Amino acid sequence: MRVLIIPEDDRKDQYILNPIFSQLLRSIGKPRARIRVCQAPRLGGIVEAMKPDRISEIVERYEGMMDIFILCVDRDGEEGRRQRLDEIEAIFGDVRVFLAADAWEEIETWVLAGLDLPADRNWKTIRAEIQVKERYFEPLVAERNLSDEPGGGRKPLAEEASRRIEAIRKKCPEDFGALAQRLKDAI
Repeated sequence: MRVLIIPEDDRKDQYILNPIFSQLLRSIGKPRARIRVCQAPRLGGIVEAMKPDRISEIVERYEGMMDIFILCVDRDGEEGRRQRLDEIEAIFGDVRVFLAADAWEEIETWVLAGLDLPADRNWKTIRAEIQVKERYFEPLVAERNLSDEPGGGRKPLAEEASRRIEAIRKKCPEDFGALAQRLKDAI
C-alpha cells in the first residue's frame, strides 16, 4: 500500500506527518505501507491547499503510483474548514481513497498529544488554544534544546510521539482519531 500525505506546507510538516502516519498505519494492520509526503508540487500554505485545482495537480501527478491520498491542513481556528475539506473529499474521493484532515488547531498538536508533557501543561488548555505551535510546541522545543534538529525539533518530537499513537487518537478524537478510523474503514 502506498500513501501520499499532502501537507499544506511540507517544509516542516513532513517531519511530523511521516512518523505519525507510518505508526498509524502499523497500528491498523498495514506495517508495510509506504508513506510519502508530497513535496512536488509544493503547496506552500493553506490558501493553496484549499484550492481543488492545486489538489488536482497532485492527484493527477501521483495517480497510479499511490493507493491513498491524505490532505492534512491546520484548522487555525476556522470552524468552517471541515466543511470545505468535505467538499474537496467529494471531488477527489469518487474513484480513489482521498481523505482530508484538519488538525485541531495545528498538526503540532498531534505531536504534543503523544508526548509526556511537563506537569504544568494542561491538555484541555492546549487543545483549546488556536496558536498551539507558538504557545506550546516551540517552547517545548526550546526547553529540550531541539531547535537545531530537523524541522526545528519536529522530527525527534514526532518520532517520540508516534510511539504513543493511541494517545494521539484518544486526545485528538475530532481530528486525528476520526481520520484514523476513516482510514481504517477505507483499507
